Amino acid sequence: MRKNVEKMHFEKGGVPLKHLVIKAQKNDEEAFIKLMELNKQSMYKIAKSYLHHEEDIADAMQETVLKCYEKLETLKEPRYFKTWLVRILINNCKDILKQNKSLCLMDEFPELADPDLPQDNLEFTELLNALNEKYRTILILYYVEGFNTREIAELLEMNEHTVKSRLLRARQNFAREYQKDIACAGR
Repeated sequence: MRKNVEKMHFEKGGVPLKHLVIKAQKNDEEAFIKLMELNKQSMYKIAKSYLHHEEDIADAMQETVLKCYEKLETLKEPRYFKTWLVRILINNCKDILKQNKSLCLMDEFPELADPDLPQDNLEFTELLNALNEKYRTILILYYVEGFNTREIAELLEMNEHTVKSRLLRARQNFAREYQKDIACAGR
């Protein structure tokens, strides 16, 4: 059984993330900045799964940080901070898509870039790019960000059974793309 990733998050130095959230809720600007730094890469990955242009991604992230700063005191459960933050980010991404009046067909998904990740991360990224956005987003939220299906359903405002079926299809499509990739490499 998967553990809720948020319950396991710690900032550097071993302080539980929820304590950092509580400090930020008490207007501790340093704590808020640390929270944003700890979540910056996750925010980028999720925004990138929705938006094509770096400027739009930066706008979505900036607007998310601003809304988070303004509304942090409304968060009742500090342990759900990341879920709350991601929900704000997804809403901002959807708003940008509406403003641009265009579908986001992502050509590339560079940099799930964490220097600590293995070199075959590029292959993983290319395989992700081959997937439809609705499958790609669910895979990223589940495998990269560690959300469970119930949390993804809440974030994406859909039925949990829909999330489970899309996750299954996403896995199947990913496996199909992987097999195609292997077949092409073998020629």
